[in-house]
Amino acid sequence: MAISYDQLNDELKKKIEEFETVKQNYDFIVNQRIHLESVLRETELAIEELEKVDPTEVVYKSIGGILIRSKQDKLLDEKKSQKVSLDMKIKTLKQKEERIKNQIKTMSQSIQSELKNQSA
Repeated sequence: MAISYDQLNDELKKKIEEFETVKQNYDFIVNQRIHLESVLRETELAIEELEKVDPTEVVYKSIGGILIRSKQDKLLDEKKSQKVSLDMKIKTLKQKEERIKNQIKTMSQSIQSELKNQSA
């Protein structure tokens, strides 16, 4: 027998709303991680290309849509620093993602159990 949302007790409704909020937070974190992984790949490619360039050659970096002349070694250091920062952020997001995934699983089991009890 199916139960409509209106028939649920207030405590269960609150749990379902919290579950949805946690799930939205999880989705946001996953999207953030995917975006940062994309930026990381671009950064790694930039590092590879900069390492191929002779240090005496002119290189440019993009700032706000304009290209600025830069030194190869300085730009390479910036990109390597950016890579380290991105690696740390991605690692942190993966940890959060795993924690929230476990929280979602626990909340889902709890809600399903309560739904079974209410429909019985």
